[in-house]
Amino acid sequence: MTKQDCEQSSYQTKNNANTKSLRNWTMVWVVTMAIAAFAPRFIWDFNTSLTIITLLVNLAVGFRMLVANRDYLRGLDEMQQKILFDAMAVTLGVGLVVGLSYELLEDIKLIAFEPEISHLIIVMCLTNLTAIIAGHRKYR
Repeated sequence: MTKQDCEQSSYQTKNNANTKSLRNWTMVWVVTMAIAAFAPRFIWDFNTSLTIITLLVNLAVGFRMLVANRDYLRGLDEMQQKILFDAMAVTLGVGLVVGLSYELLEDIKLIAFEPEISHLIIVMCLTNLTAIIAGHRKYR
């Protein structure tokens, strides 16, 4: 095995480990989010102590997921990092501009309903996905 093959194999091994770690922490965070959202109502009848503990666990797992995401990004090659960082920059900008404008629509009575964060999350997810696809096409 040549030195380049060895480095490529090491990179792939580390990248796979970072991807699995991010996947696992994301799944655990989703589960803790579901527990925090539904258990107070359906399992422990809004017990304040259990609800606070659940939220703290959700926050802790969420921060660990962020660390796993950082490790994943740091482990990518420069091209992949550029594509993802550019996509995140566009997503942040769209989220900020669209989110503030969306909230303003209710304040100035152009919509009759209260804006929901889930709508903004959907817009941000679609923006991120589109920006990643566009970045991969650009650098193909």
